[in-house]
Amino acid sequence: MSDWLPVFVVLGVALAGVAALYGVGRWLAGPAPPVPVGAFAGGLAPAEHAASRFHVRWYAVAMVFLAFDMEMLFMYPWAVVVAEVGAAAVVEMFVFLGILLAGVVYAWREGAFRWA
Repeated sequence: MSDWLPVFVVLGVALAGVAALYGVGRWLAGPAPPVPVGAFAGGLAPAEHAASRFHVRWYAVAMVFLAFDMEMLFMYPWAVVVAEVGAAAVVEMFVFLGILLAGVVYAWREGAFRWA
C-alpha cells in the first residue's frame, strides 16, 4: 500500500482541484440565460423541431456514408504497411473496395441517391 500512496495523493489533489475550480465557476457564473428559440441552420426559420423524425431515405444515405468512412478508416493504416506486405495487401484492398462498390451499386439500384 505504501507504494501506491503517492499516486492516490496526487489523484486526490487533482480531483479536489477540479472540484474546486468547478465550484468556483458555478458560484461566479450566476444564473444561466434562457435558451433563445431563434433561427438556426443558416438563418432561416425552422420548419419543424430539431429533434423530429427524419425521412427514411436519410438512413440509406447514412449507410453509404459509413461505407465510405470505413473505407478511409482501413485505407490509412493499409497505406503504411502496403510496402512491407507486398502484393497480397494490394489484392486484399481491391477485394475490400470491390465489396464496398457492390454496396454502392446496390444502394444506387435501390434508389438511395434519388431525391425526387
